[in-house]
Amino acid sequence: MPGPQFRSSAARRGRGTATDHYPGTGTLGTPYNRRFRPNAALLTAILLVTCAAPSIGYASETFTGKCVGVADGDTISVMRDGRAVKVRLEGIDCPERGQDFSSTAKTYTSALVYGKTVEMRVTGTDKYGRVLAVVYADGTNVNLSLVQAGLAWHYKKYSSDARLAAAENAARAAEVGLWSLPTPIPPSDWRSGQ
Repeated sequence: MPGPQFRSSAARRGRGTATDHYPGTGTLGTPYNRRFRPNAALLTAILLVTCAAPSIGYASETFTGKCVGVADGDTISVMRDGRAVKVRLEGIDCPERGQDFSSTAKTYTSALVYGKTVEMRVTGTDKYGRVLAVVYADGTNVNLSLVQAGLAWHYKKYSSDARLAAAENAARAAEVGLWSLPTPIPPSDWRSGQ
């Protein structure tokens, strides 16, 4: 069954049908289809801009705000523009709830940031929409401090920060924090096993 025939302005003026006027367009050969057919480059550009939009506003940005919550060792809430924003500490992974040193990492992070004005050096957003940032409290790099204390892994899957790698190696060698355990389980492995 053929589709509907649309008459172009040329067809209305007696100069043929829509399909005659725009050869090769089939039964829906209207001027709209012909004139506004977007090219692949334009669609690709729109798609890239749309997909990148959530992180564009945050890339290489710095802001300060009061820390109003600590969910765990590597996730905090900071006030920004009148609302609490979830912030994931960039490049590290603290033990999950139920793992050894989880509550110690949360307590350590709370002591450094809770109730204080902290500086966020934003690097982007994660797949859950949380702001990714290196967090500074009273001049201390909180991300690095957690790794140095043996309360976080350098999250090598998402970070190539040499300082975090060196801090983890030093904490392992000194057997501090979670490195005092015979076989500490990385949170990413622990999450996949749950």
